[in-house]
Amino acid sequence: MPRDRLQSSLSRFFILAFVCVVALAGSTLANDPSTTPKNSLTGKLLVAKPDMSDPRFRETVIFVARHDESGAFGLIVNRPLGEVTYATVVKNLGADPTGIEGNVSIFYGGPVDPKRGLILHSNDNPHPPLIPVNDRYSITISTEIILALASGFGPKKSILAIGYAGWSEGQLERELERNDWVVAPSDEKILFDRKFETKWKRAYDLRFIDI
Repeated sequence: MPRDRLQSSLSRFFILAFVCVVALAGSTLANDPSTTPKNSLTGKLLVAKPDMSDPRFRETVIFVARHDESGAFGLIVNRPLGEVTYATVVKNLGADPTGIEGNVSIFYGGPVDPKRGLILHSNDNPHPPLIPVNDRYSITISTEIILALASGFGPKKSILAIGYAGWSEGQLERELERNDWVVAPSDEKILFDRKFETKWKRAYDLRFIDI
């Protein structure tokens, strides 16, 4: 697909995604400490095993944003879809793009709810509404953060994703018992750097003992 058509398509899809998620704040995606088990994987990485049979998740690295007794959800961090200019995104939000420069990468966050946009970011400059993950990272679902990022006043580290990976009650535990995944500690470079082709290998090398 020509670059201009790709940019136009991604931009329209991206804006639609964020329009669809403004009402997400306070939903069941938010962490509830009262239901978080001691062995929660919240804030860790799920790394697909080399023999992962599901093609949707082959060689994926997923940041787990929530894991409790009701299930889990996370974002794939190593599958970029492409880039659009911040100016195009801001213009489609109905704001003035004058003086706004640079591009933003859009990621495939997972197969669930592909019209939902989510931003995983560092906690250095939060913009509500937030879904707190831990003391280092949160997920924001407001369009205001797009304007902040485009203007250079947003969080220093961020990933803009469409869709997410989700598991119902007990599903992730069964997949771990089946050895579909290994668990690795969160690593800021793996989350946010642009060396996409090596993220899976780097994350797999950080794995804990297989569970």
